[in-house]
Amino acid sequence: MIVFPAIDLKGGEVVRLAEGDMDRATVYGDNPAAQAMLFAEAGAEHLHVVDLDGSFAGEGRNREAVEAIVEAFPGYVQLGGGIRDRKAVEGWFEVGVARIVMGSAALKDPQFVKDMARTWEGCIVVAVDAKDGMVATEGWAEVSDVPVVDLARRFEDAGVASLLFTDIGRDGLLKGVNIDATVDLAQRVDIPVIASGGVKGLDDIHMLSMHAHNGIEGVITGRALYEGKLDLAAAIAMGARG
Repeated sequence: MIVFPAIDLKGGEVVRLAEGDMDRATVYGDNPAAQAMLFAEAGAEHLHVVDLDGSFAGEGRNREAVEAIVEAFPGYVQLGGGIRDRKAVEGWFEVGVARIVMGSAALKDPQFVKDMARTWEGCIVVAVDAKDGMVATEGWAEVSDVPVVDLARRFEDAGVASLLFTDIGRDGLLKGVNIDATVDLAQRVDIPVIASGGVKGLDDIHMLSMHAHNGIEGVITGRALYEGKLDLAAAIAMGARG
C-alpha cells in the first residue's frame, strides 16, 4: 500500500484545511519544494499535491509552486485542483506530473474524464469526495445528490488508475480515517481506492494496509505528518507490509 504525503497549496504556501474550509487553513511552510524534498528524504516515492486555489477557481493558480515541487521531488507527483479541461491536463503532464486527479469534472462531465482516462491510461485518478455519502464538488463547496458509489461505478472499464475517496467530515481534523466507508467502496467497485481524510496516526495506516487485498491502493496523509503525530518513514514501512 502506497503512503502519499500531501502538500496542499494556497497562495504558494503549504497549508492544511479543516473539512475543506479555505477560511480554516493552517500554514505549515512557504517553500513547497523544500517540503517535497523532506518527504523524499523520509523515503516517500509518491507525493499528493493539491492546488486549493485552483479547486475553487476552476483553473490552476499555483503553477510555479507545482513546477518547483515536480523538479525537486525524485518520485511520482499526483496533482489535483481545478483541472477541468484537456489543455490543463496536457499542460500538467508536460510539466512532469505523473497522475492527474479530477473531481468536479468527474461529476459534471464524466465523458470528458473517461476520454482523458483512455488517452492517458493509468494516469487519471477520479476523486470521489463524500459528505454524508453524497459527492461534493467545487472544492467541496457544493454537495450533490449523487451517491459516492454511483459516481465511482461510472468509471469502471474506462482506464482510470484509481479512485481517491475523501470523507470531508474528517479531513484535516485528525479524527481517524473512515475505514468502513473506504473499504466498502473498494469492495463495490473494480477500481483501486486511495483513502484520504482524517489520518491521525500509525493505527490508521495499519488498518488500511490490512485491506490492501480488498482494493485499497494507498492512503494520503497531511496534518498528522506536519504536526508530528505520524512518522512518515514508519508509515511507509507499514504500508509496504500490507
